Amino acid sequence: MSDKRFAGRRALVTGASRGIGAAVARRLAAEGADVAITARSLDTASKLAGTLAEVGALLRAYGGKVALIGADLSDEADRDRIVPEAEQALGGPLDILVNNAAMGVYAPPSDYPLRRARLHFEVNVIAPLHLAQAAIPGMRERGEGWIVNLSSATARPWAGPPYTLGGTGTGTTVYGSSKAALNRLTNGLAADLYGSGIRVNTVEPRAAVMSEGARELVGHIVREDQIESMDEMVEGVVALCDCAPERTGRVEVSLDVIAELGLTVRRLDSAP
Repeated sequence: MSDKRFAGRRALVTGASRGIGAAVARRLAAEGADVAITARSLDTASKLAGTLAEVGALLRAYGGKVALIGADLSDEADRDRIVPEAEQALGGPLDILVNNAAMGVYAPPSDYPLRRARLHFEVNVIAPLHLAQAAIPGMRERGEGWIVNLSSATARPWAGPPYTLGGTGTGTTVYGSSKAALNRLTNGLAADLYGSGIRVNTVEPRAAVMSEGARELVGHIVREDQIESMDEMVEGVVALCDCAPERTGRVEVSLDVIAELGLTVRRLDSAP
């Protein structure tokens, strides 16, 4: 594997002010990609640490083009400008789209606020579709492209009754439902685009990845033996940013991708 396998490619990563998104963006930049990153936190952090400006400084150290796009993925007008701004700043159509940004608020579904449930689907399903639709024309024209959507094991239904729910109880139901919809959307989009050279996949951690957001949500209930490293998760993601045309429409698990392809897990700076 070349240390610069993404040289000449342009990538957009959402939700990249911290966590998995920031880590994926860094790895892509380290391997030669020009990278646009988007999140709400351009230069002011929310309650969680991390801004696009801070991540952008890390990416620029690798020498490629970097674009910072502050945008709210729940807002259709904001979403409309993300791909055009990324393509203008990076100098051409996108080769890679990583839909990492997600909303996750846990509570039992029986009294879950409907406004908040709608927002989950807007951010976790509609936004990835919207950005994919914007990126597809450029990818189709060149005959190749990679769309990677970040999913979750919470998309899978519980077996039962009786139900073994884990530490979050039924609190992940709405979030998991949106990720299940994203998985189905990914599969259908891949089928729709099959033969065009555009690969569309989802990837999820087999275990927990202790990003800033995950630590806030489930850090108090996750055991050490359930934690997957950030490097492992990113390895699984970037493998799907460079996969063969026939690897499309899949719901992948990061550690399984690594094992199947016999990958060496590299650091975020691409060093072994």
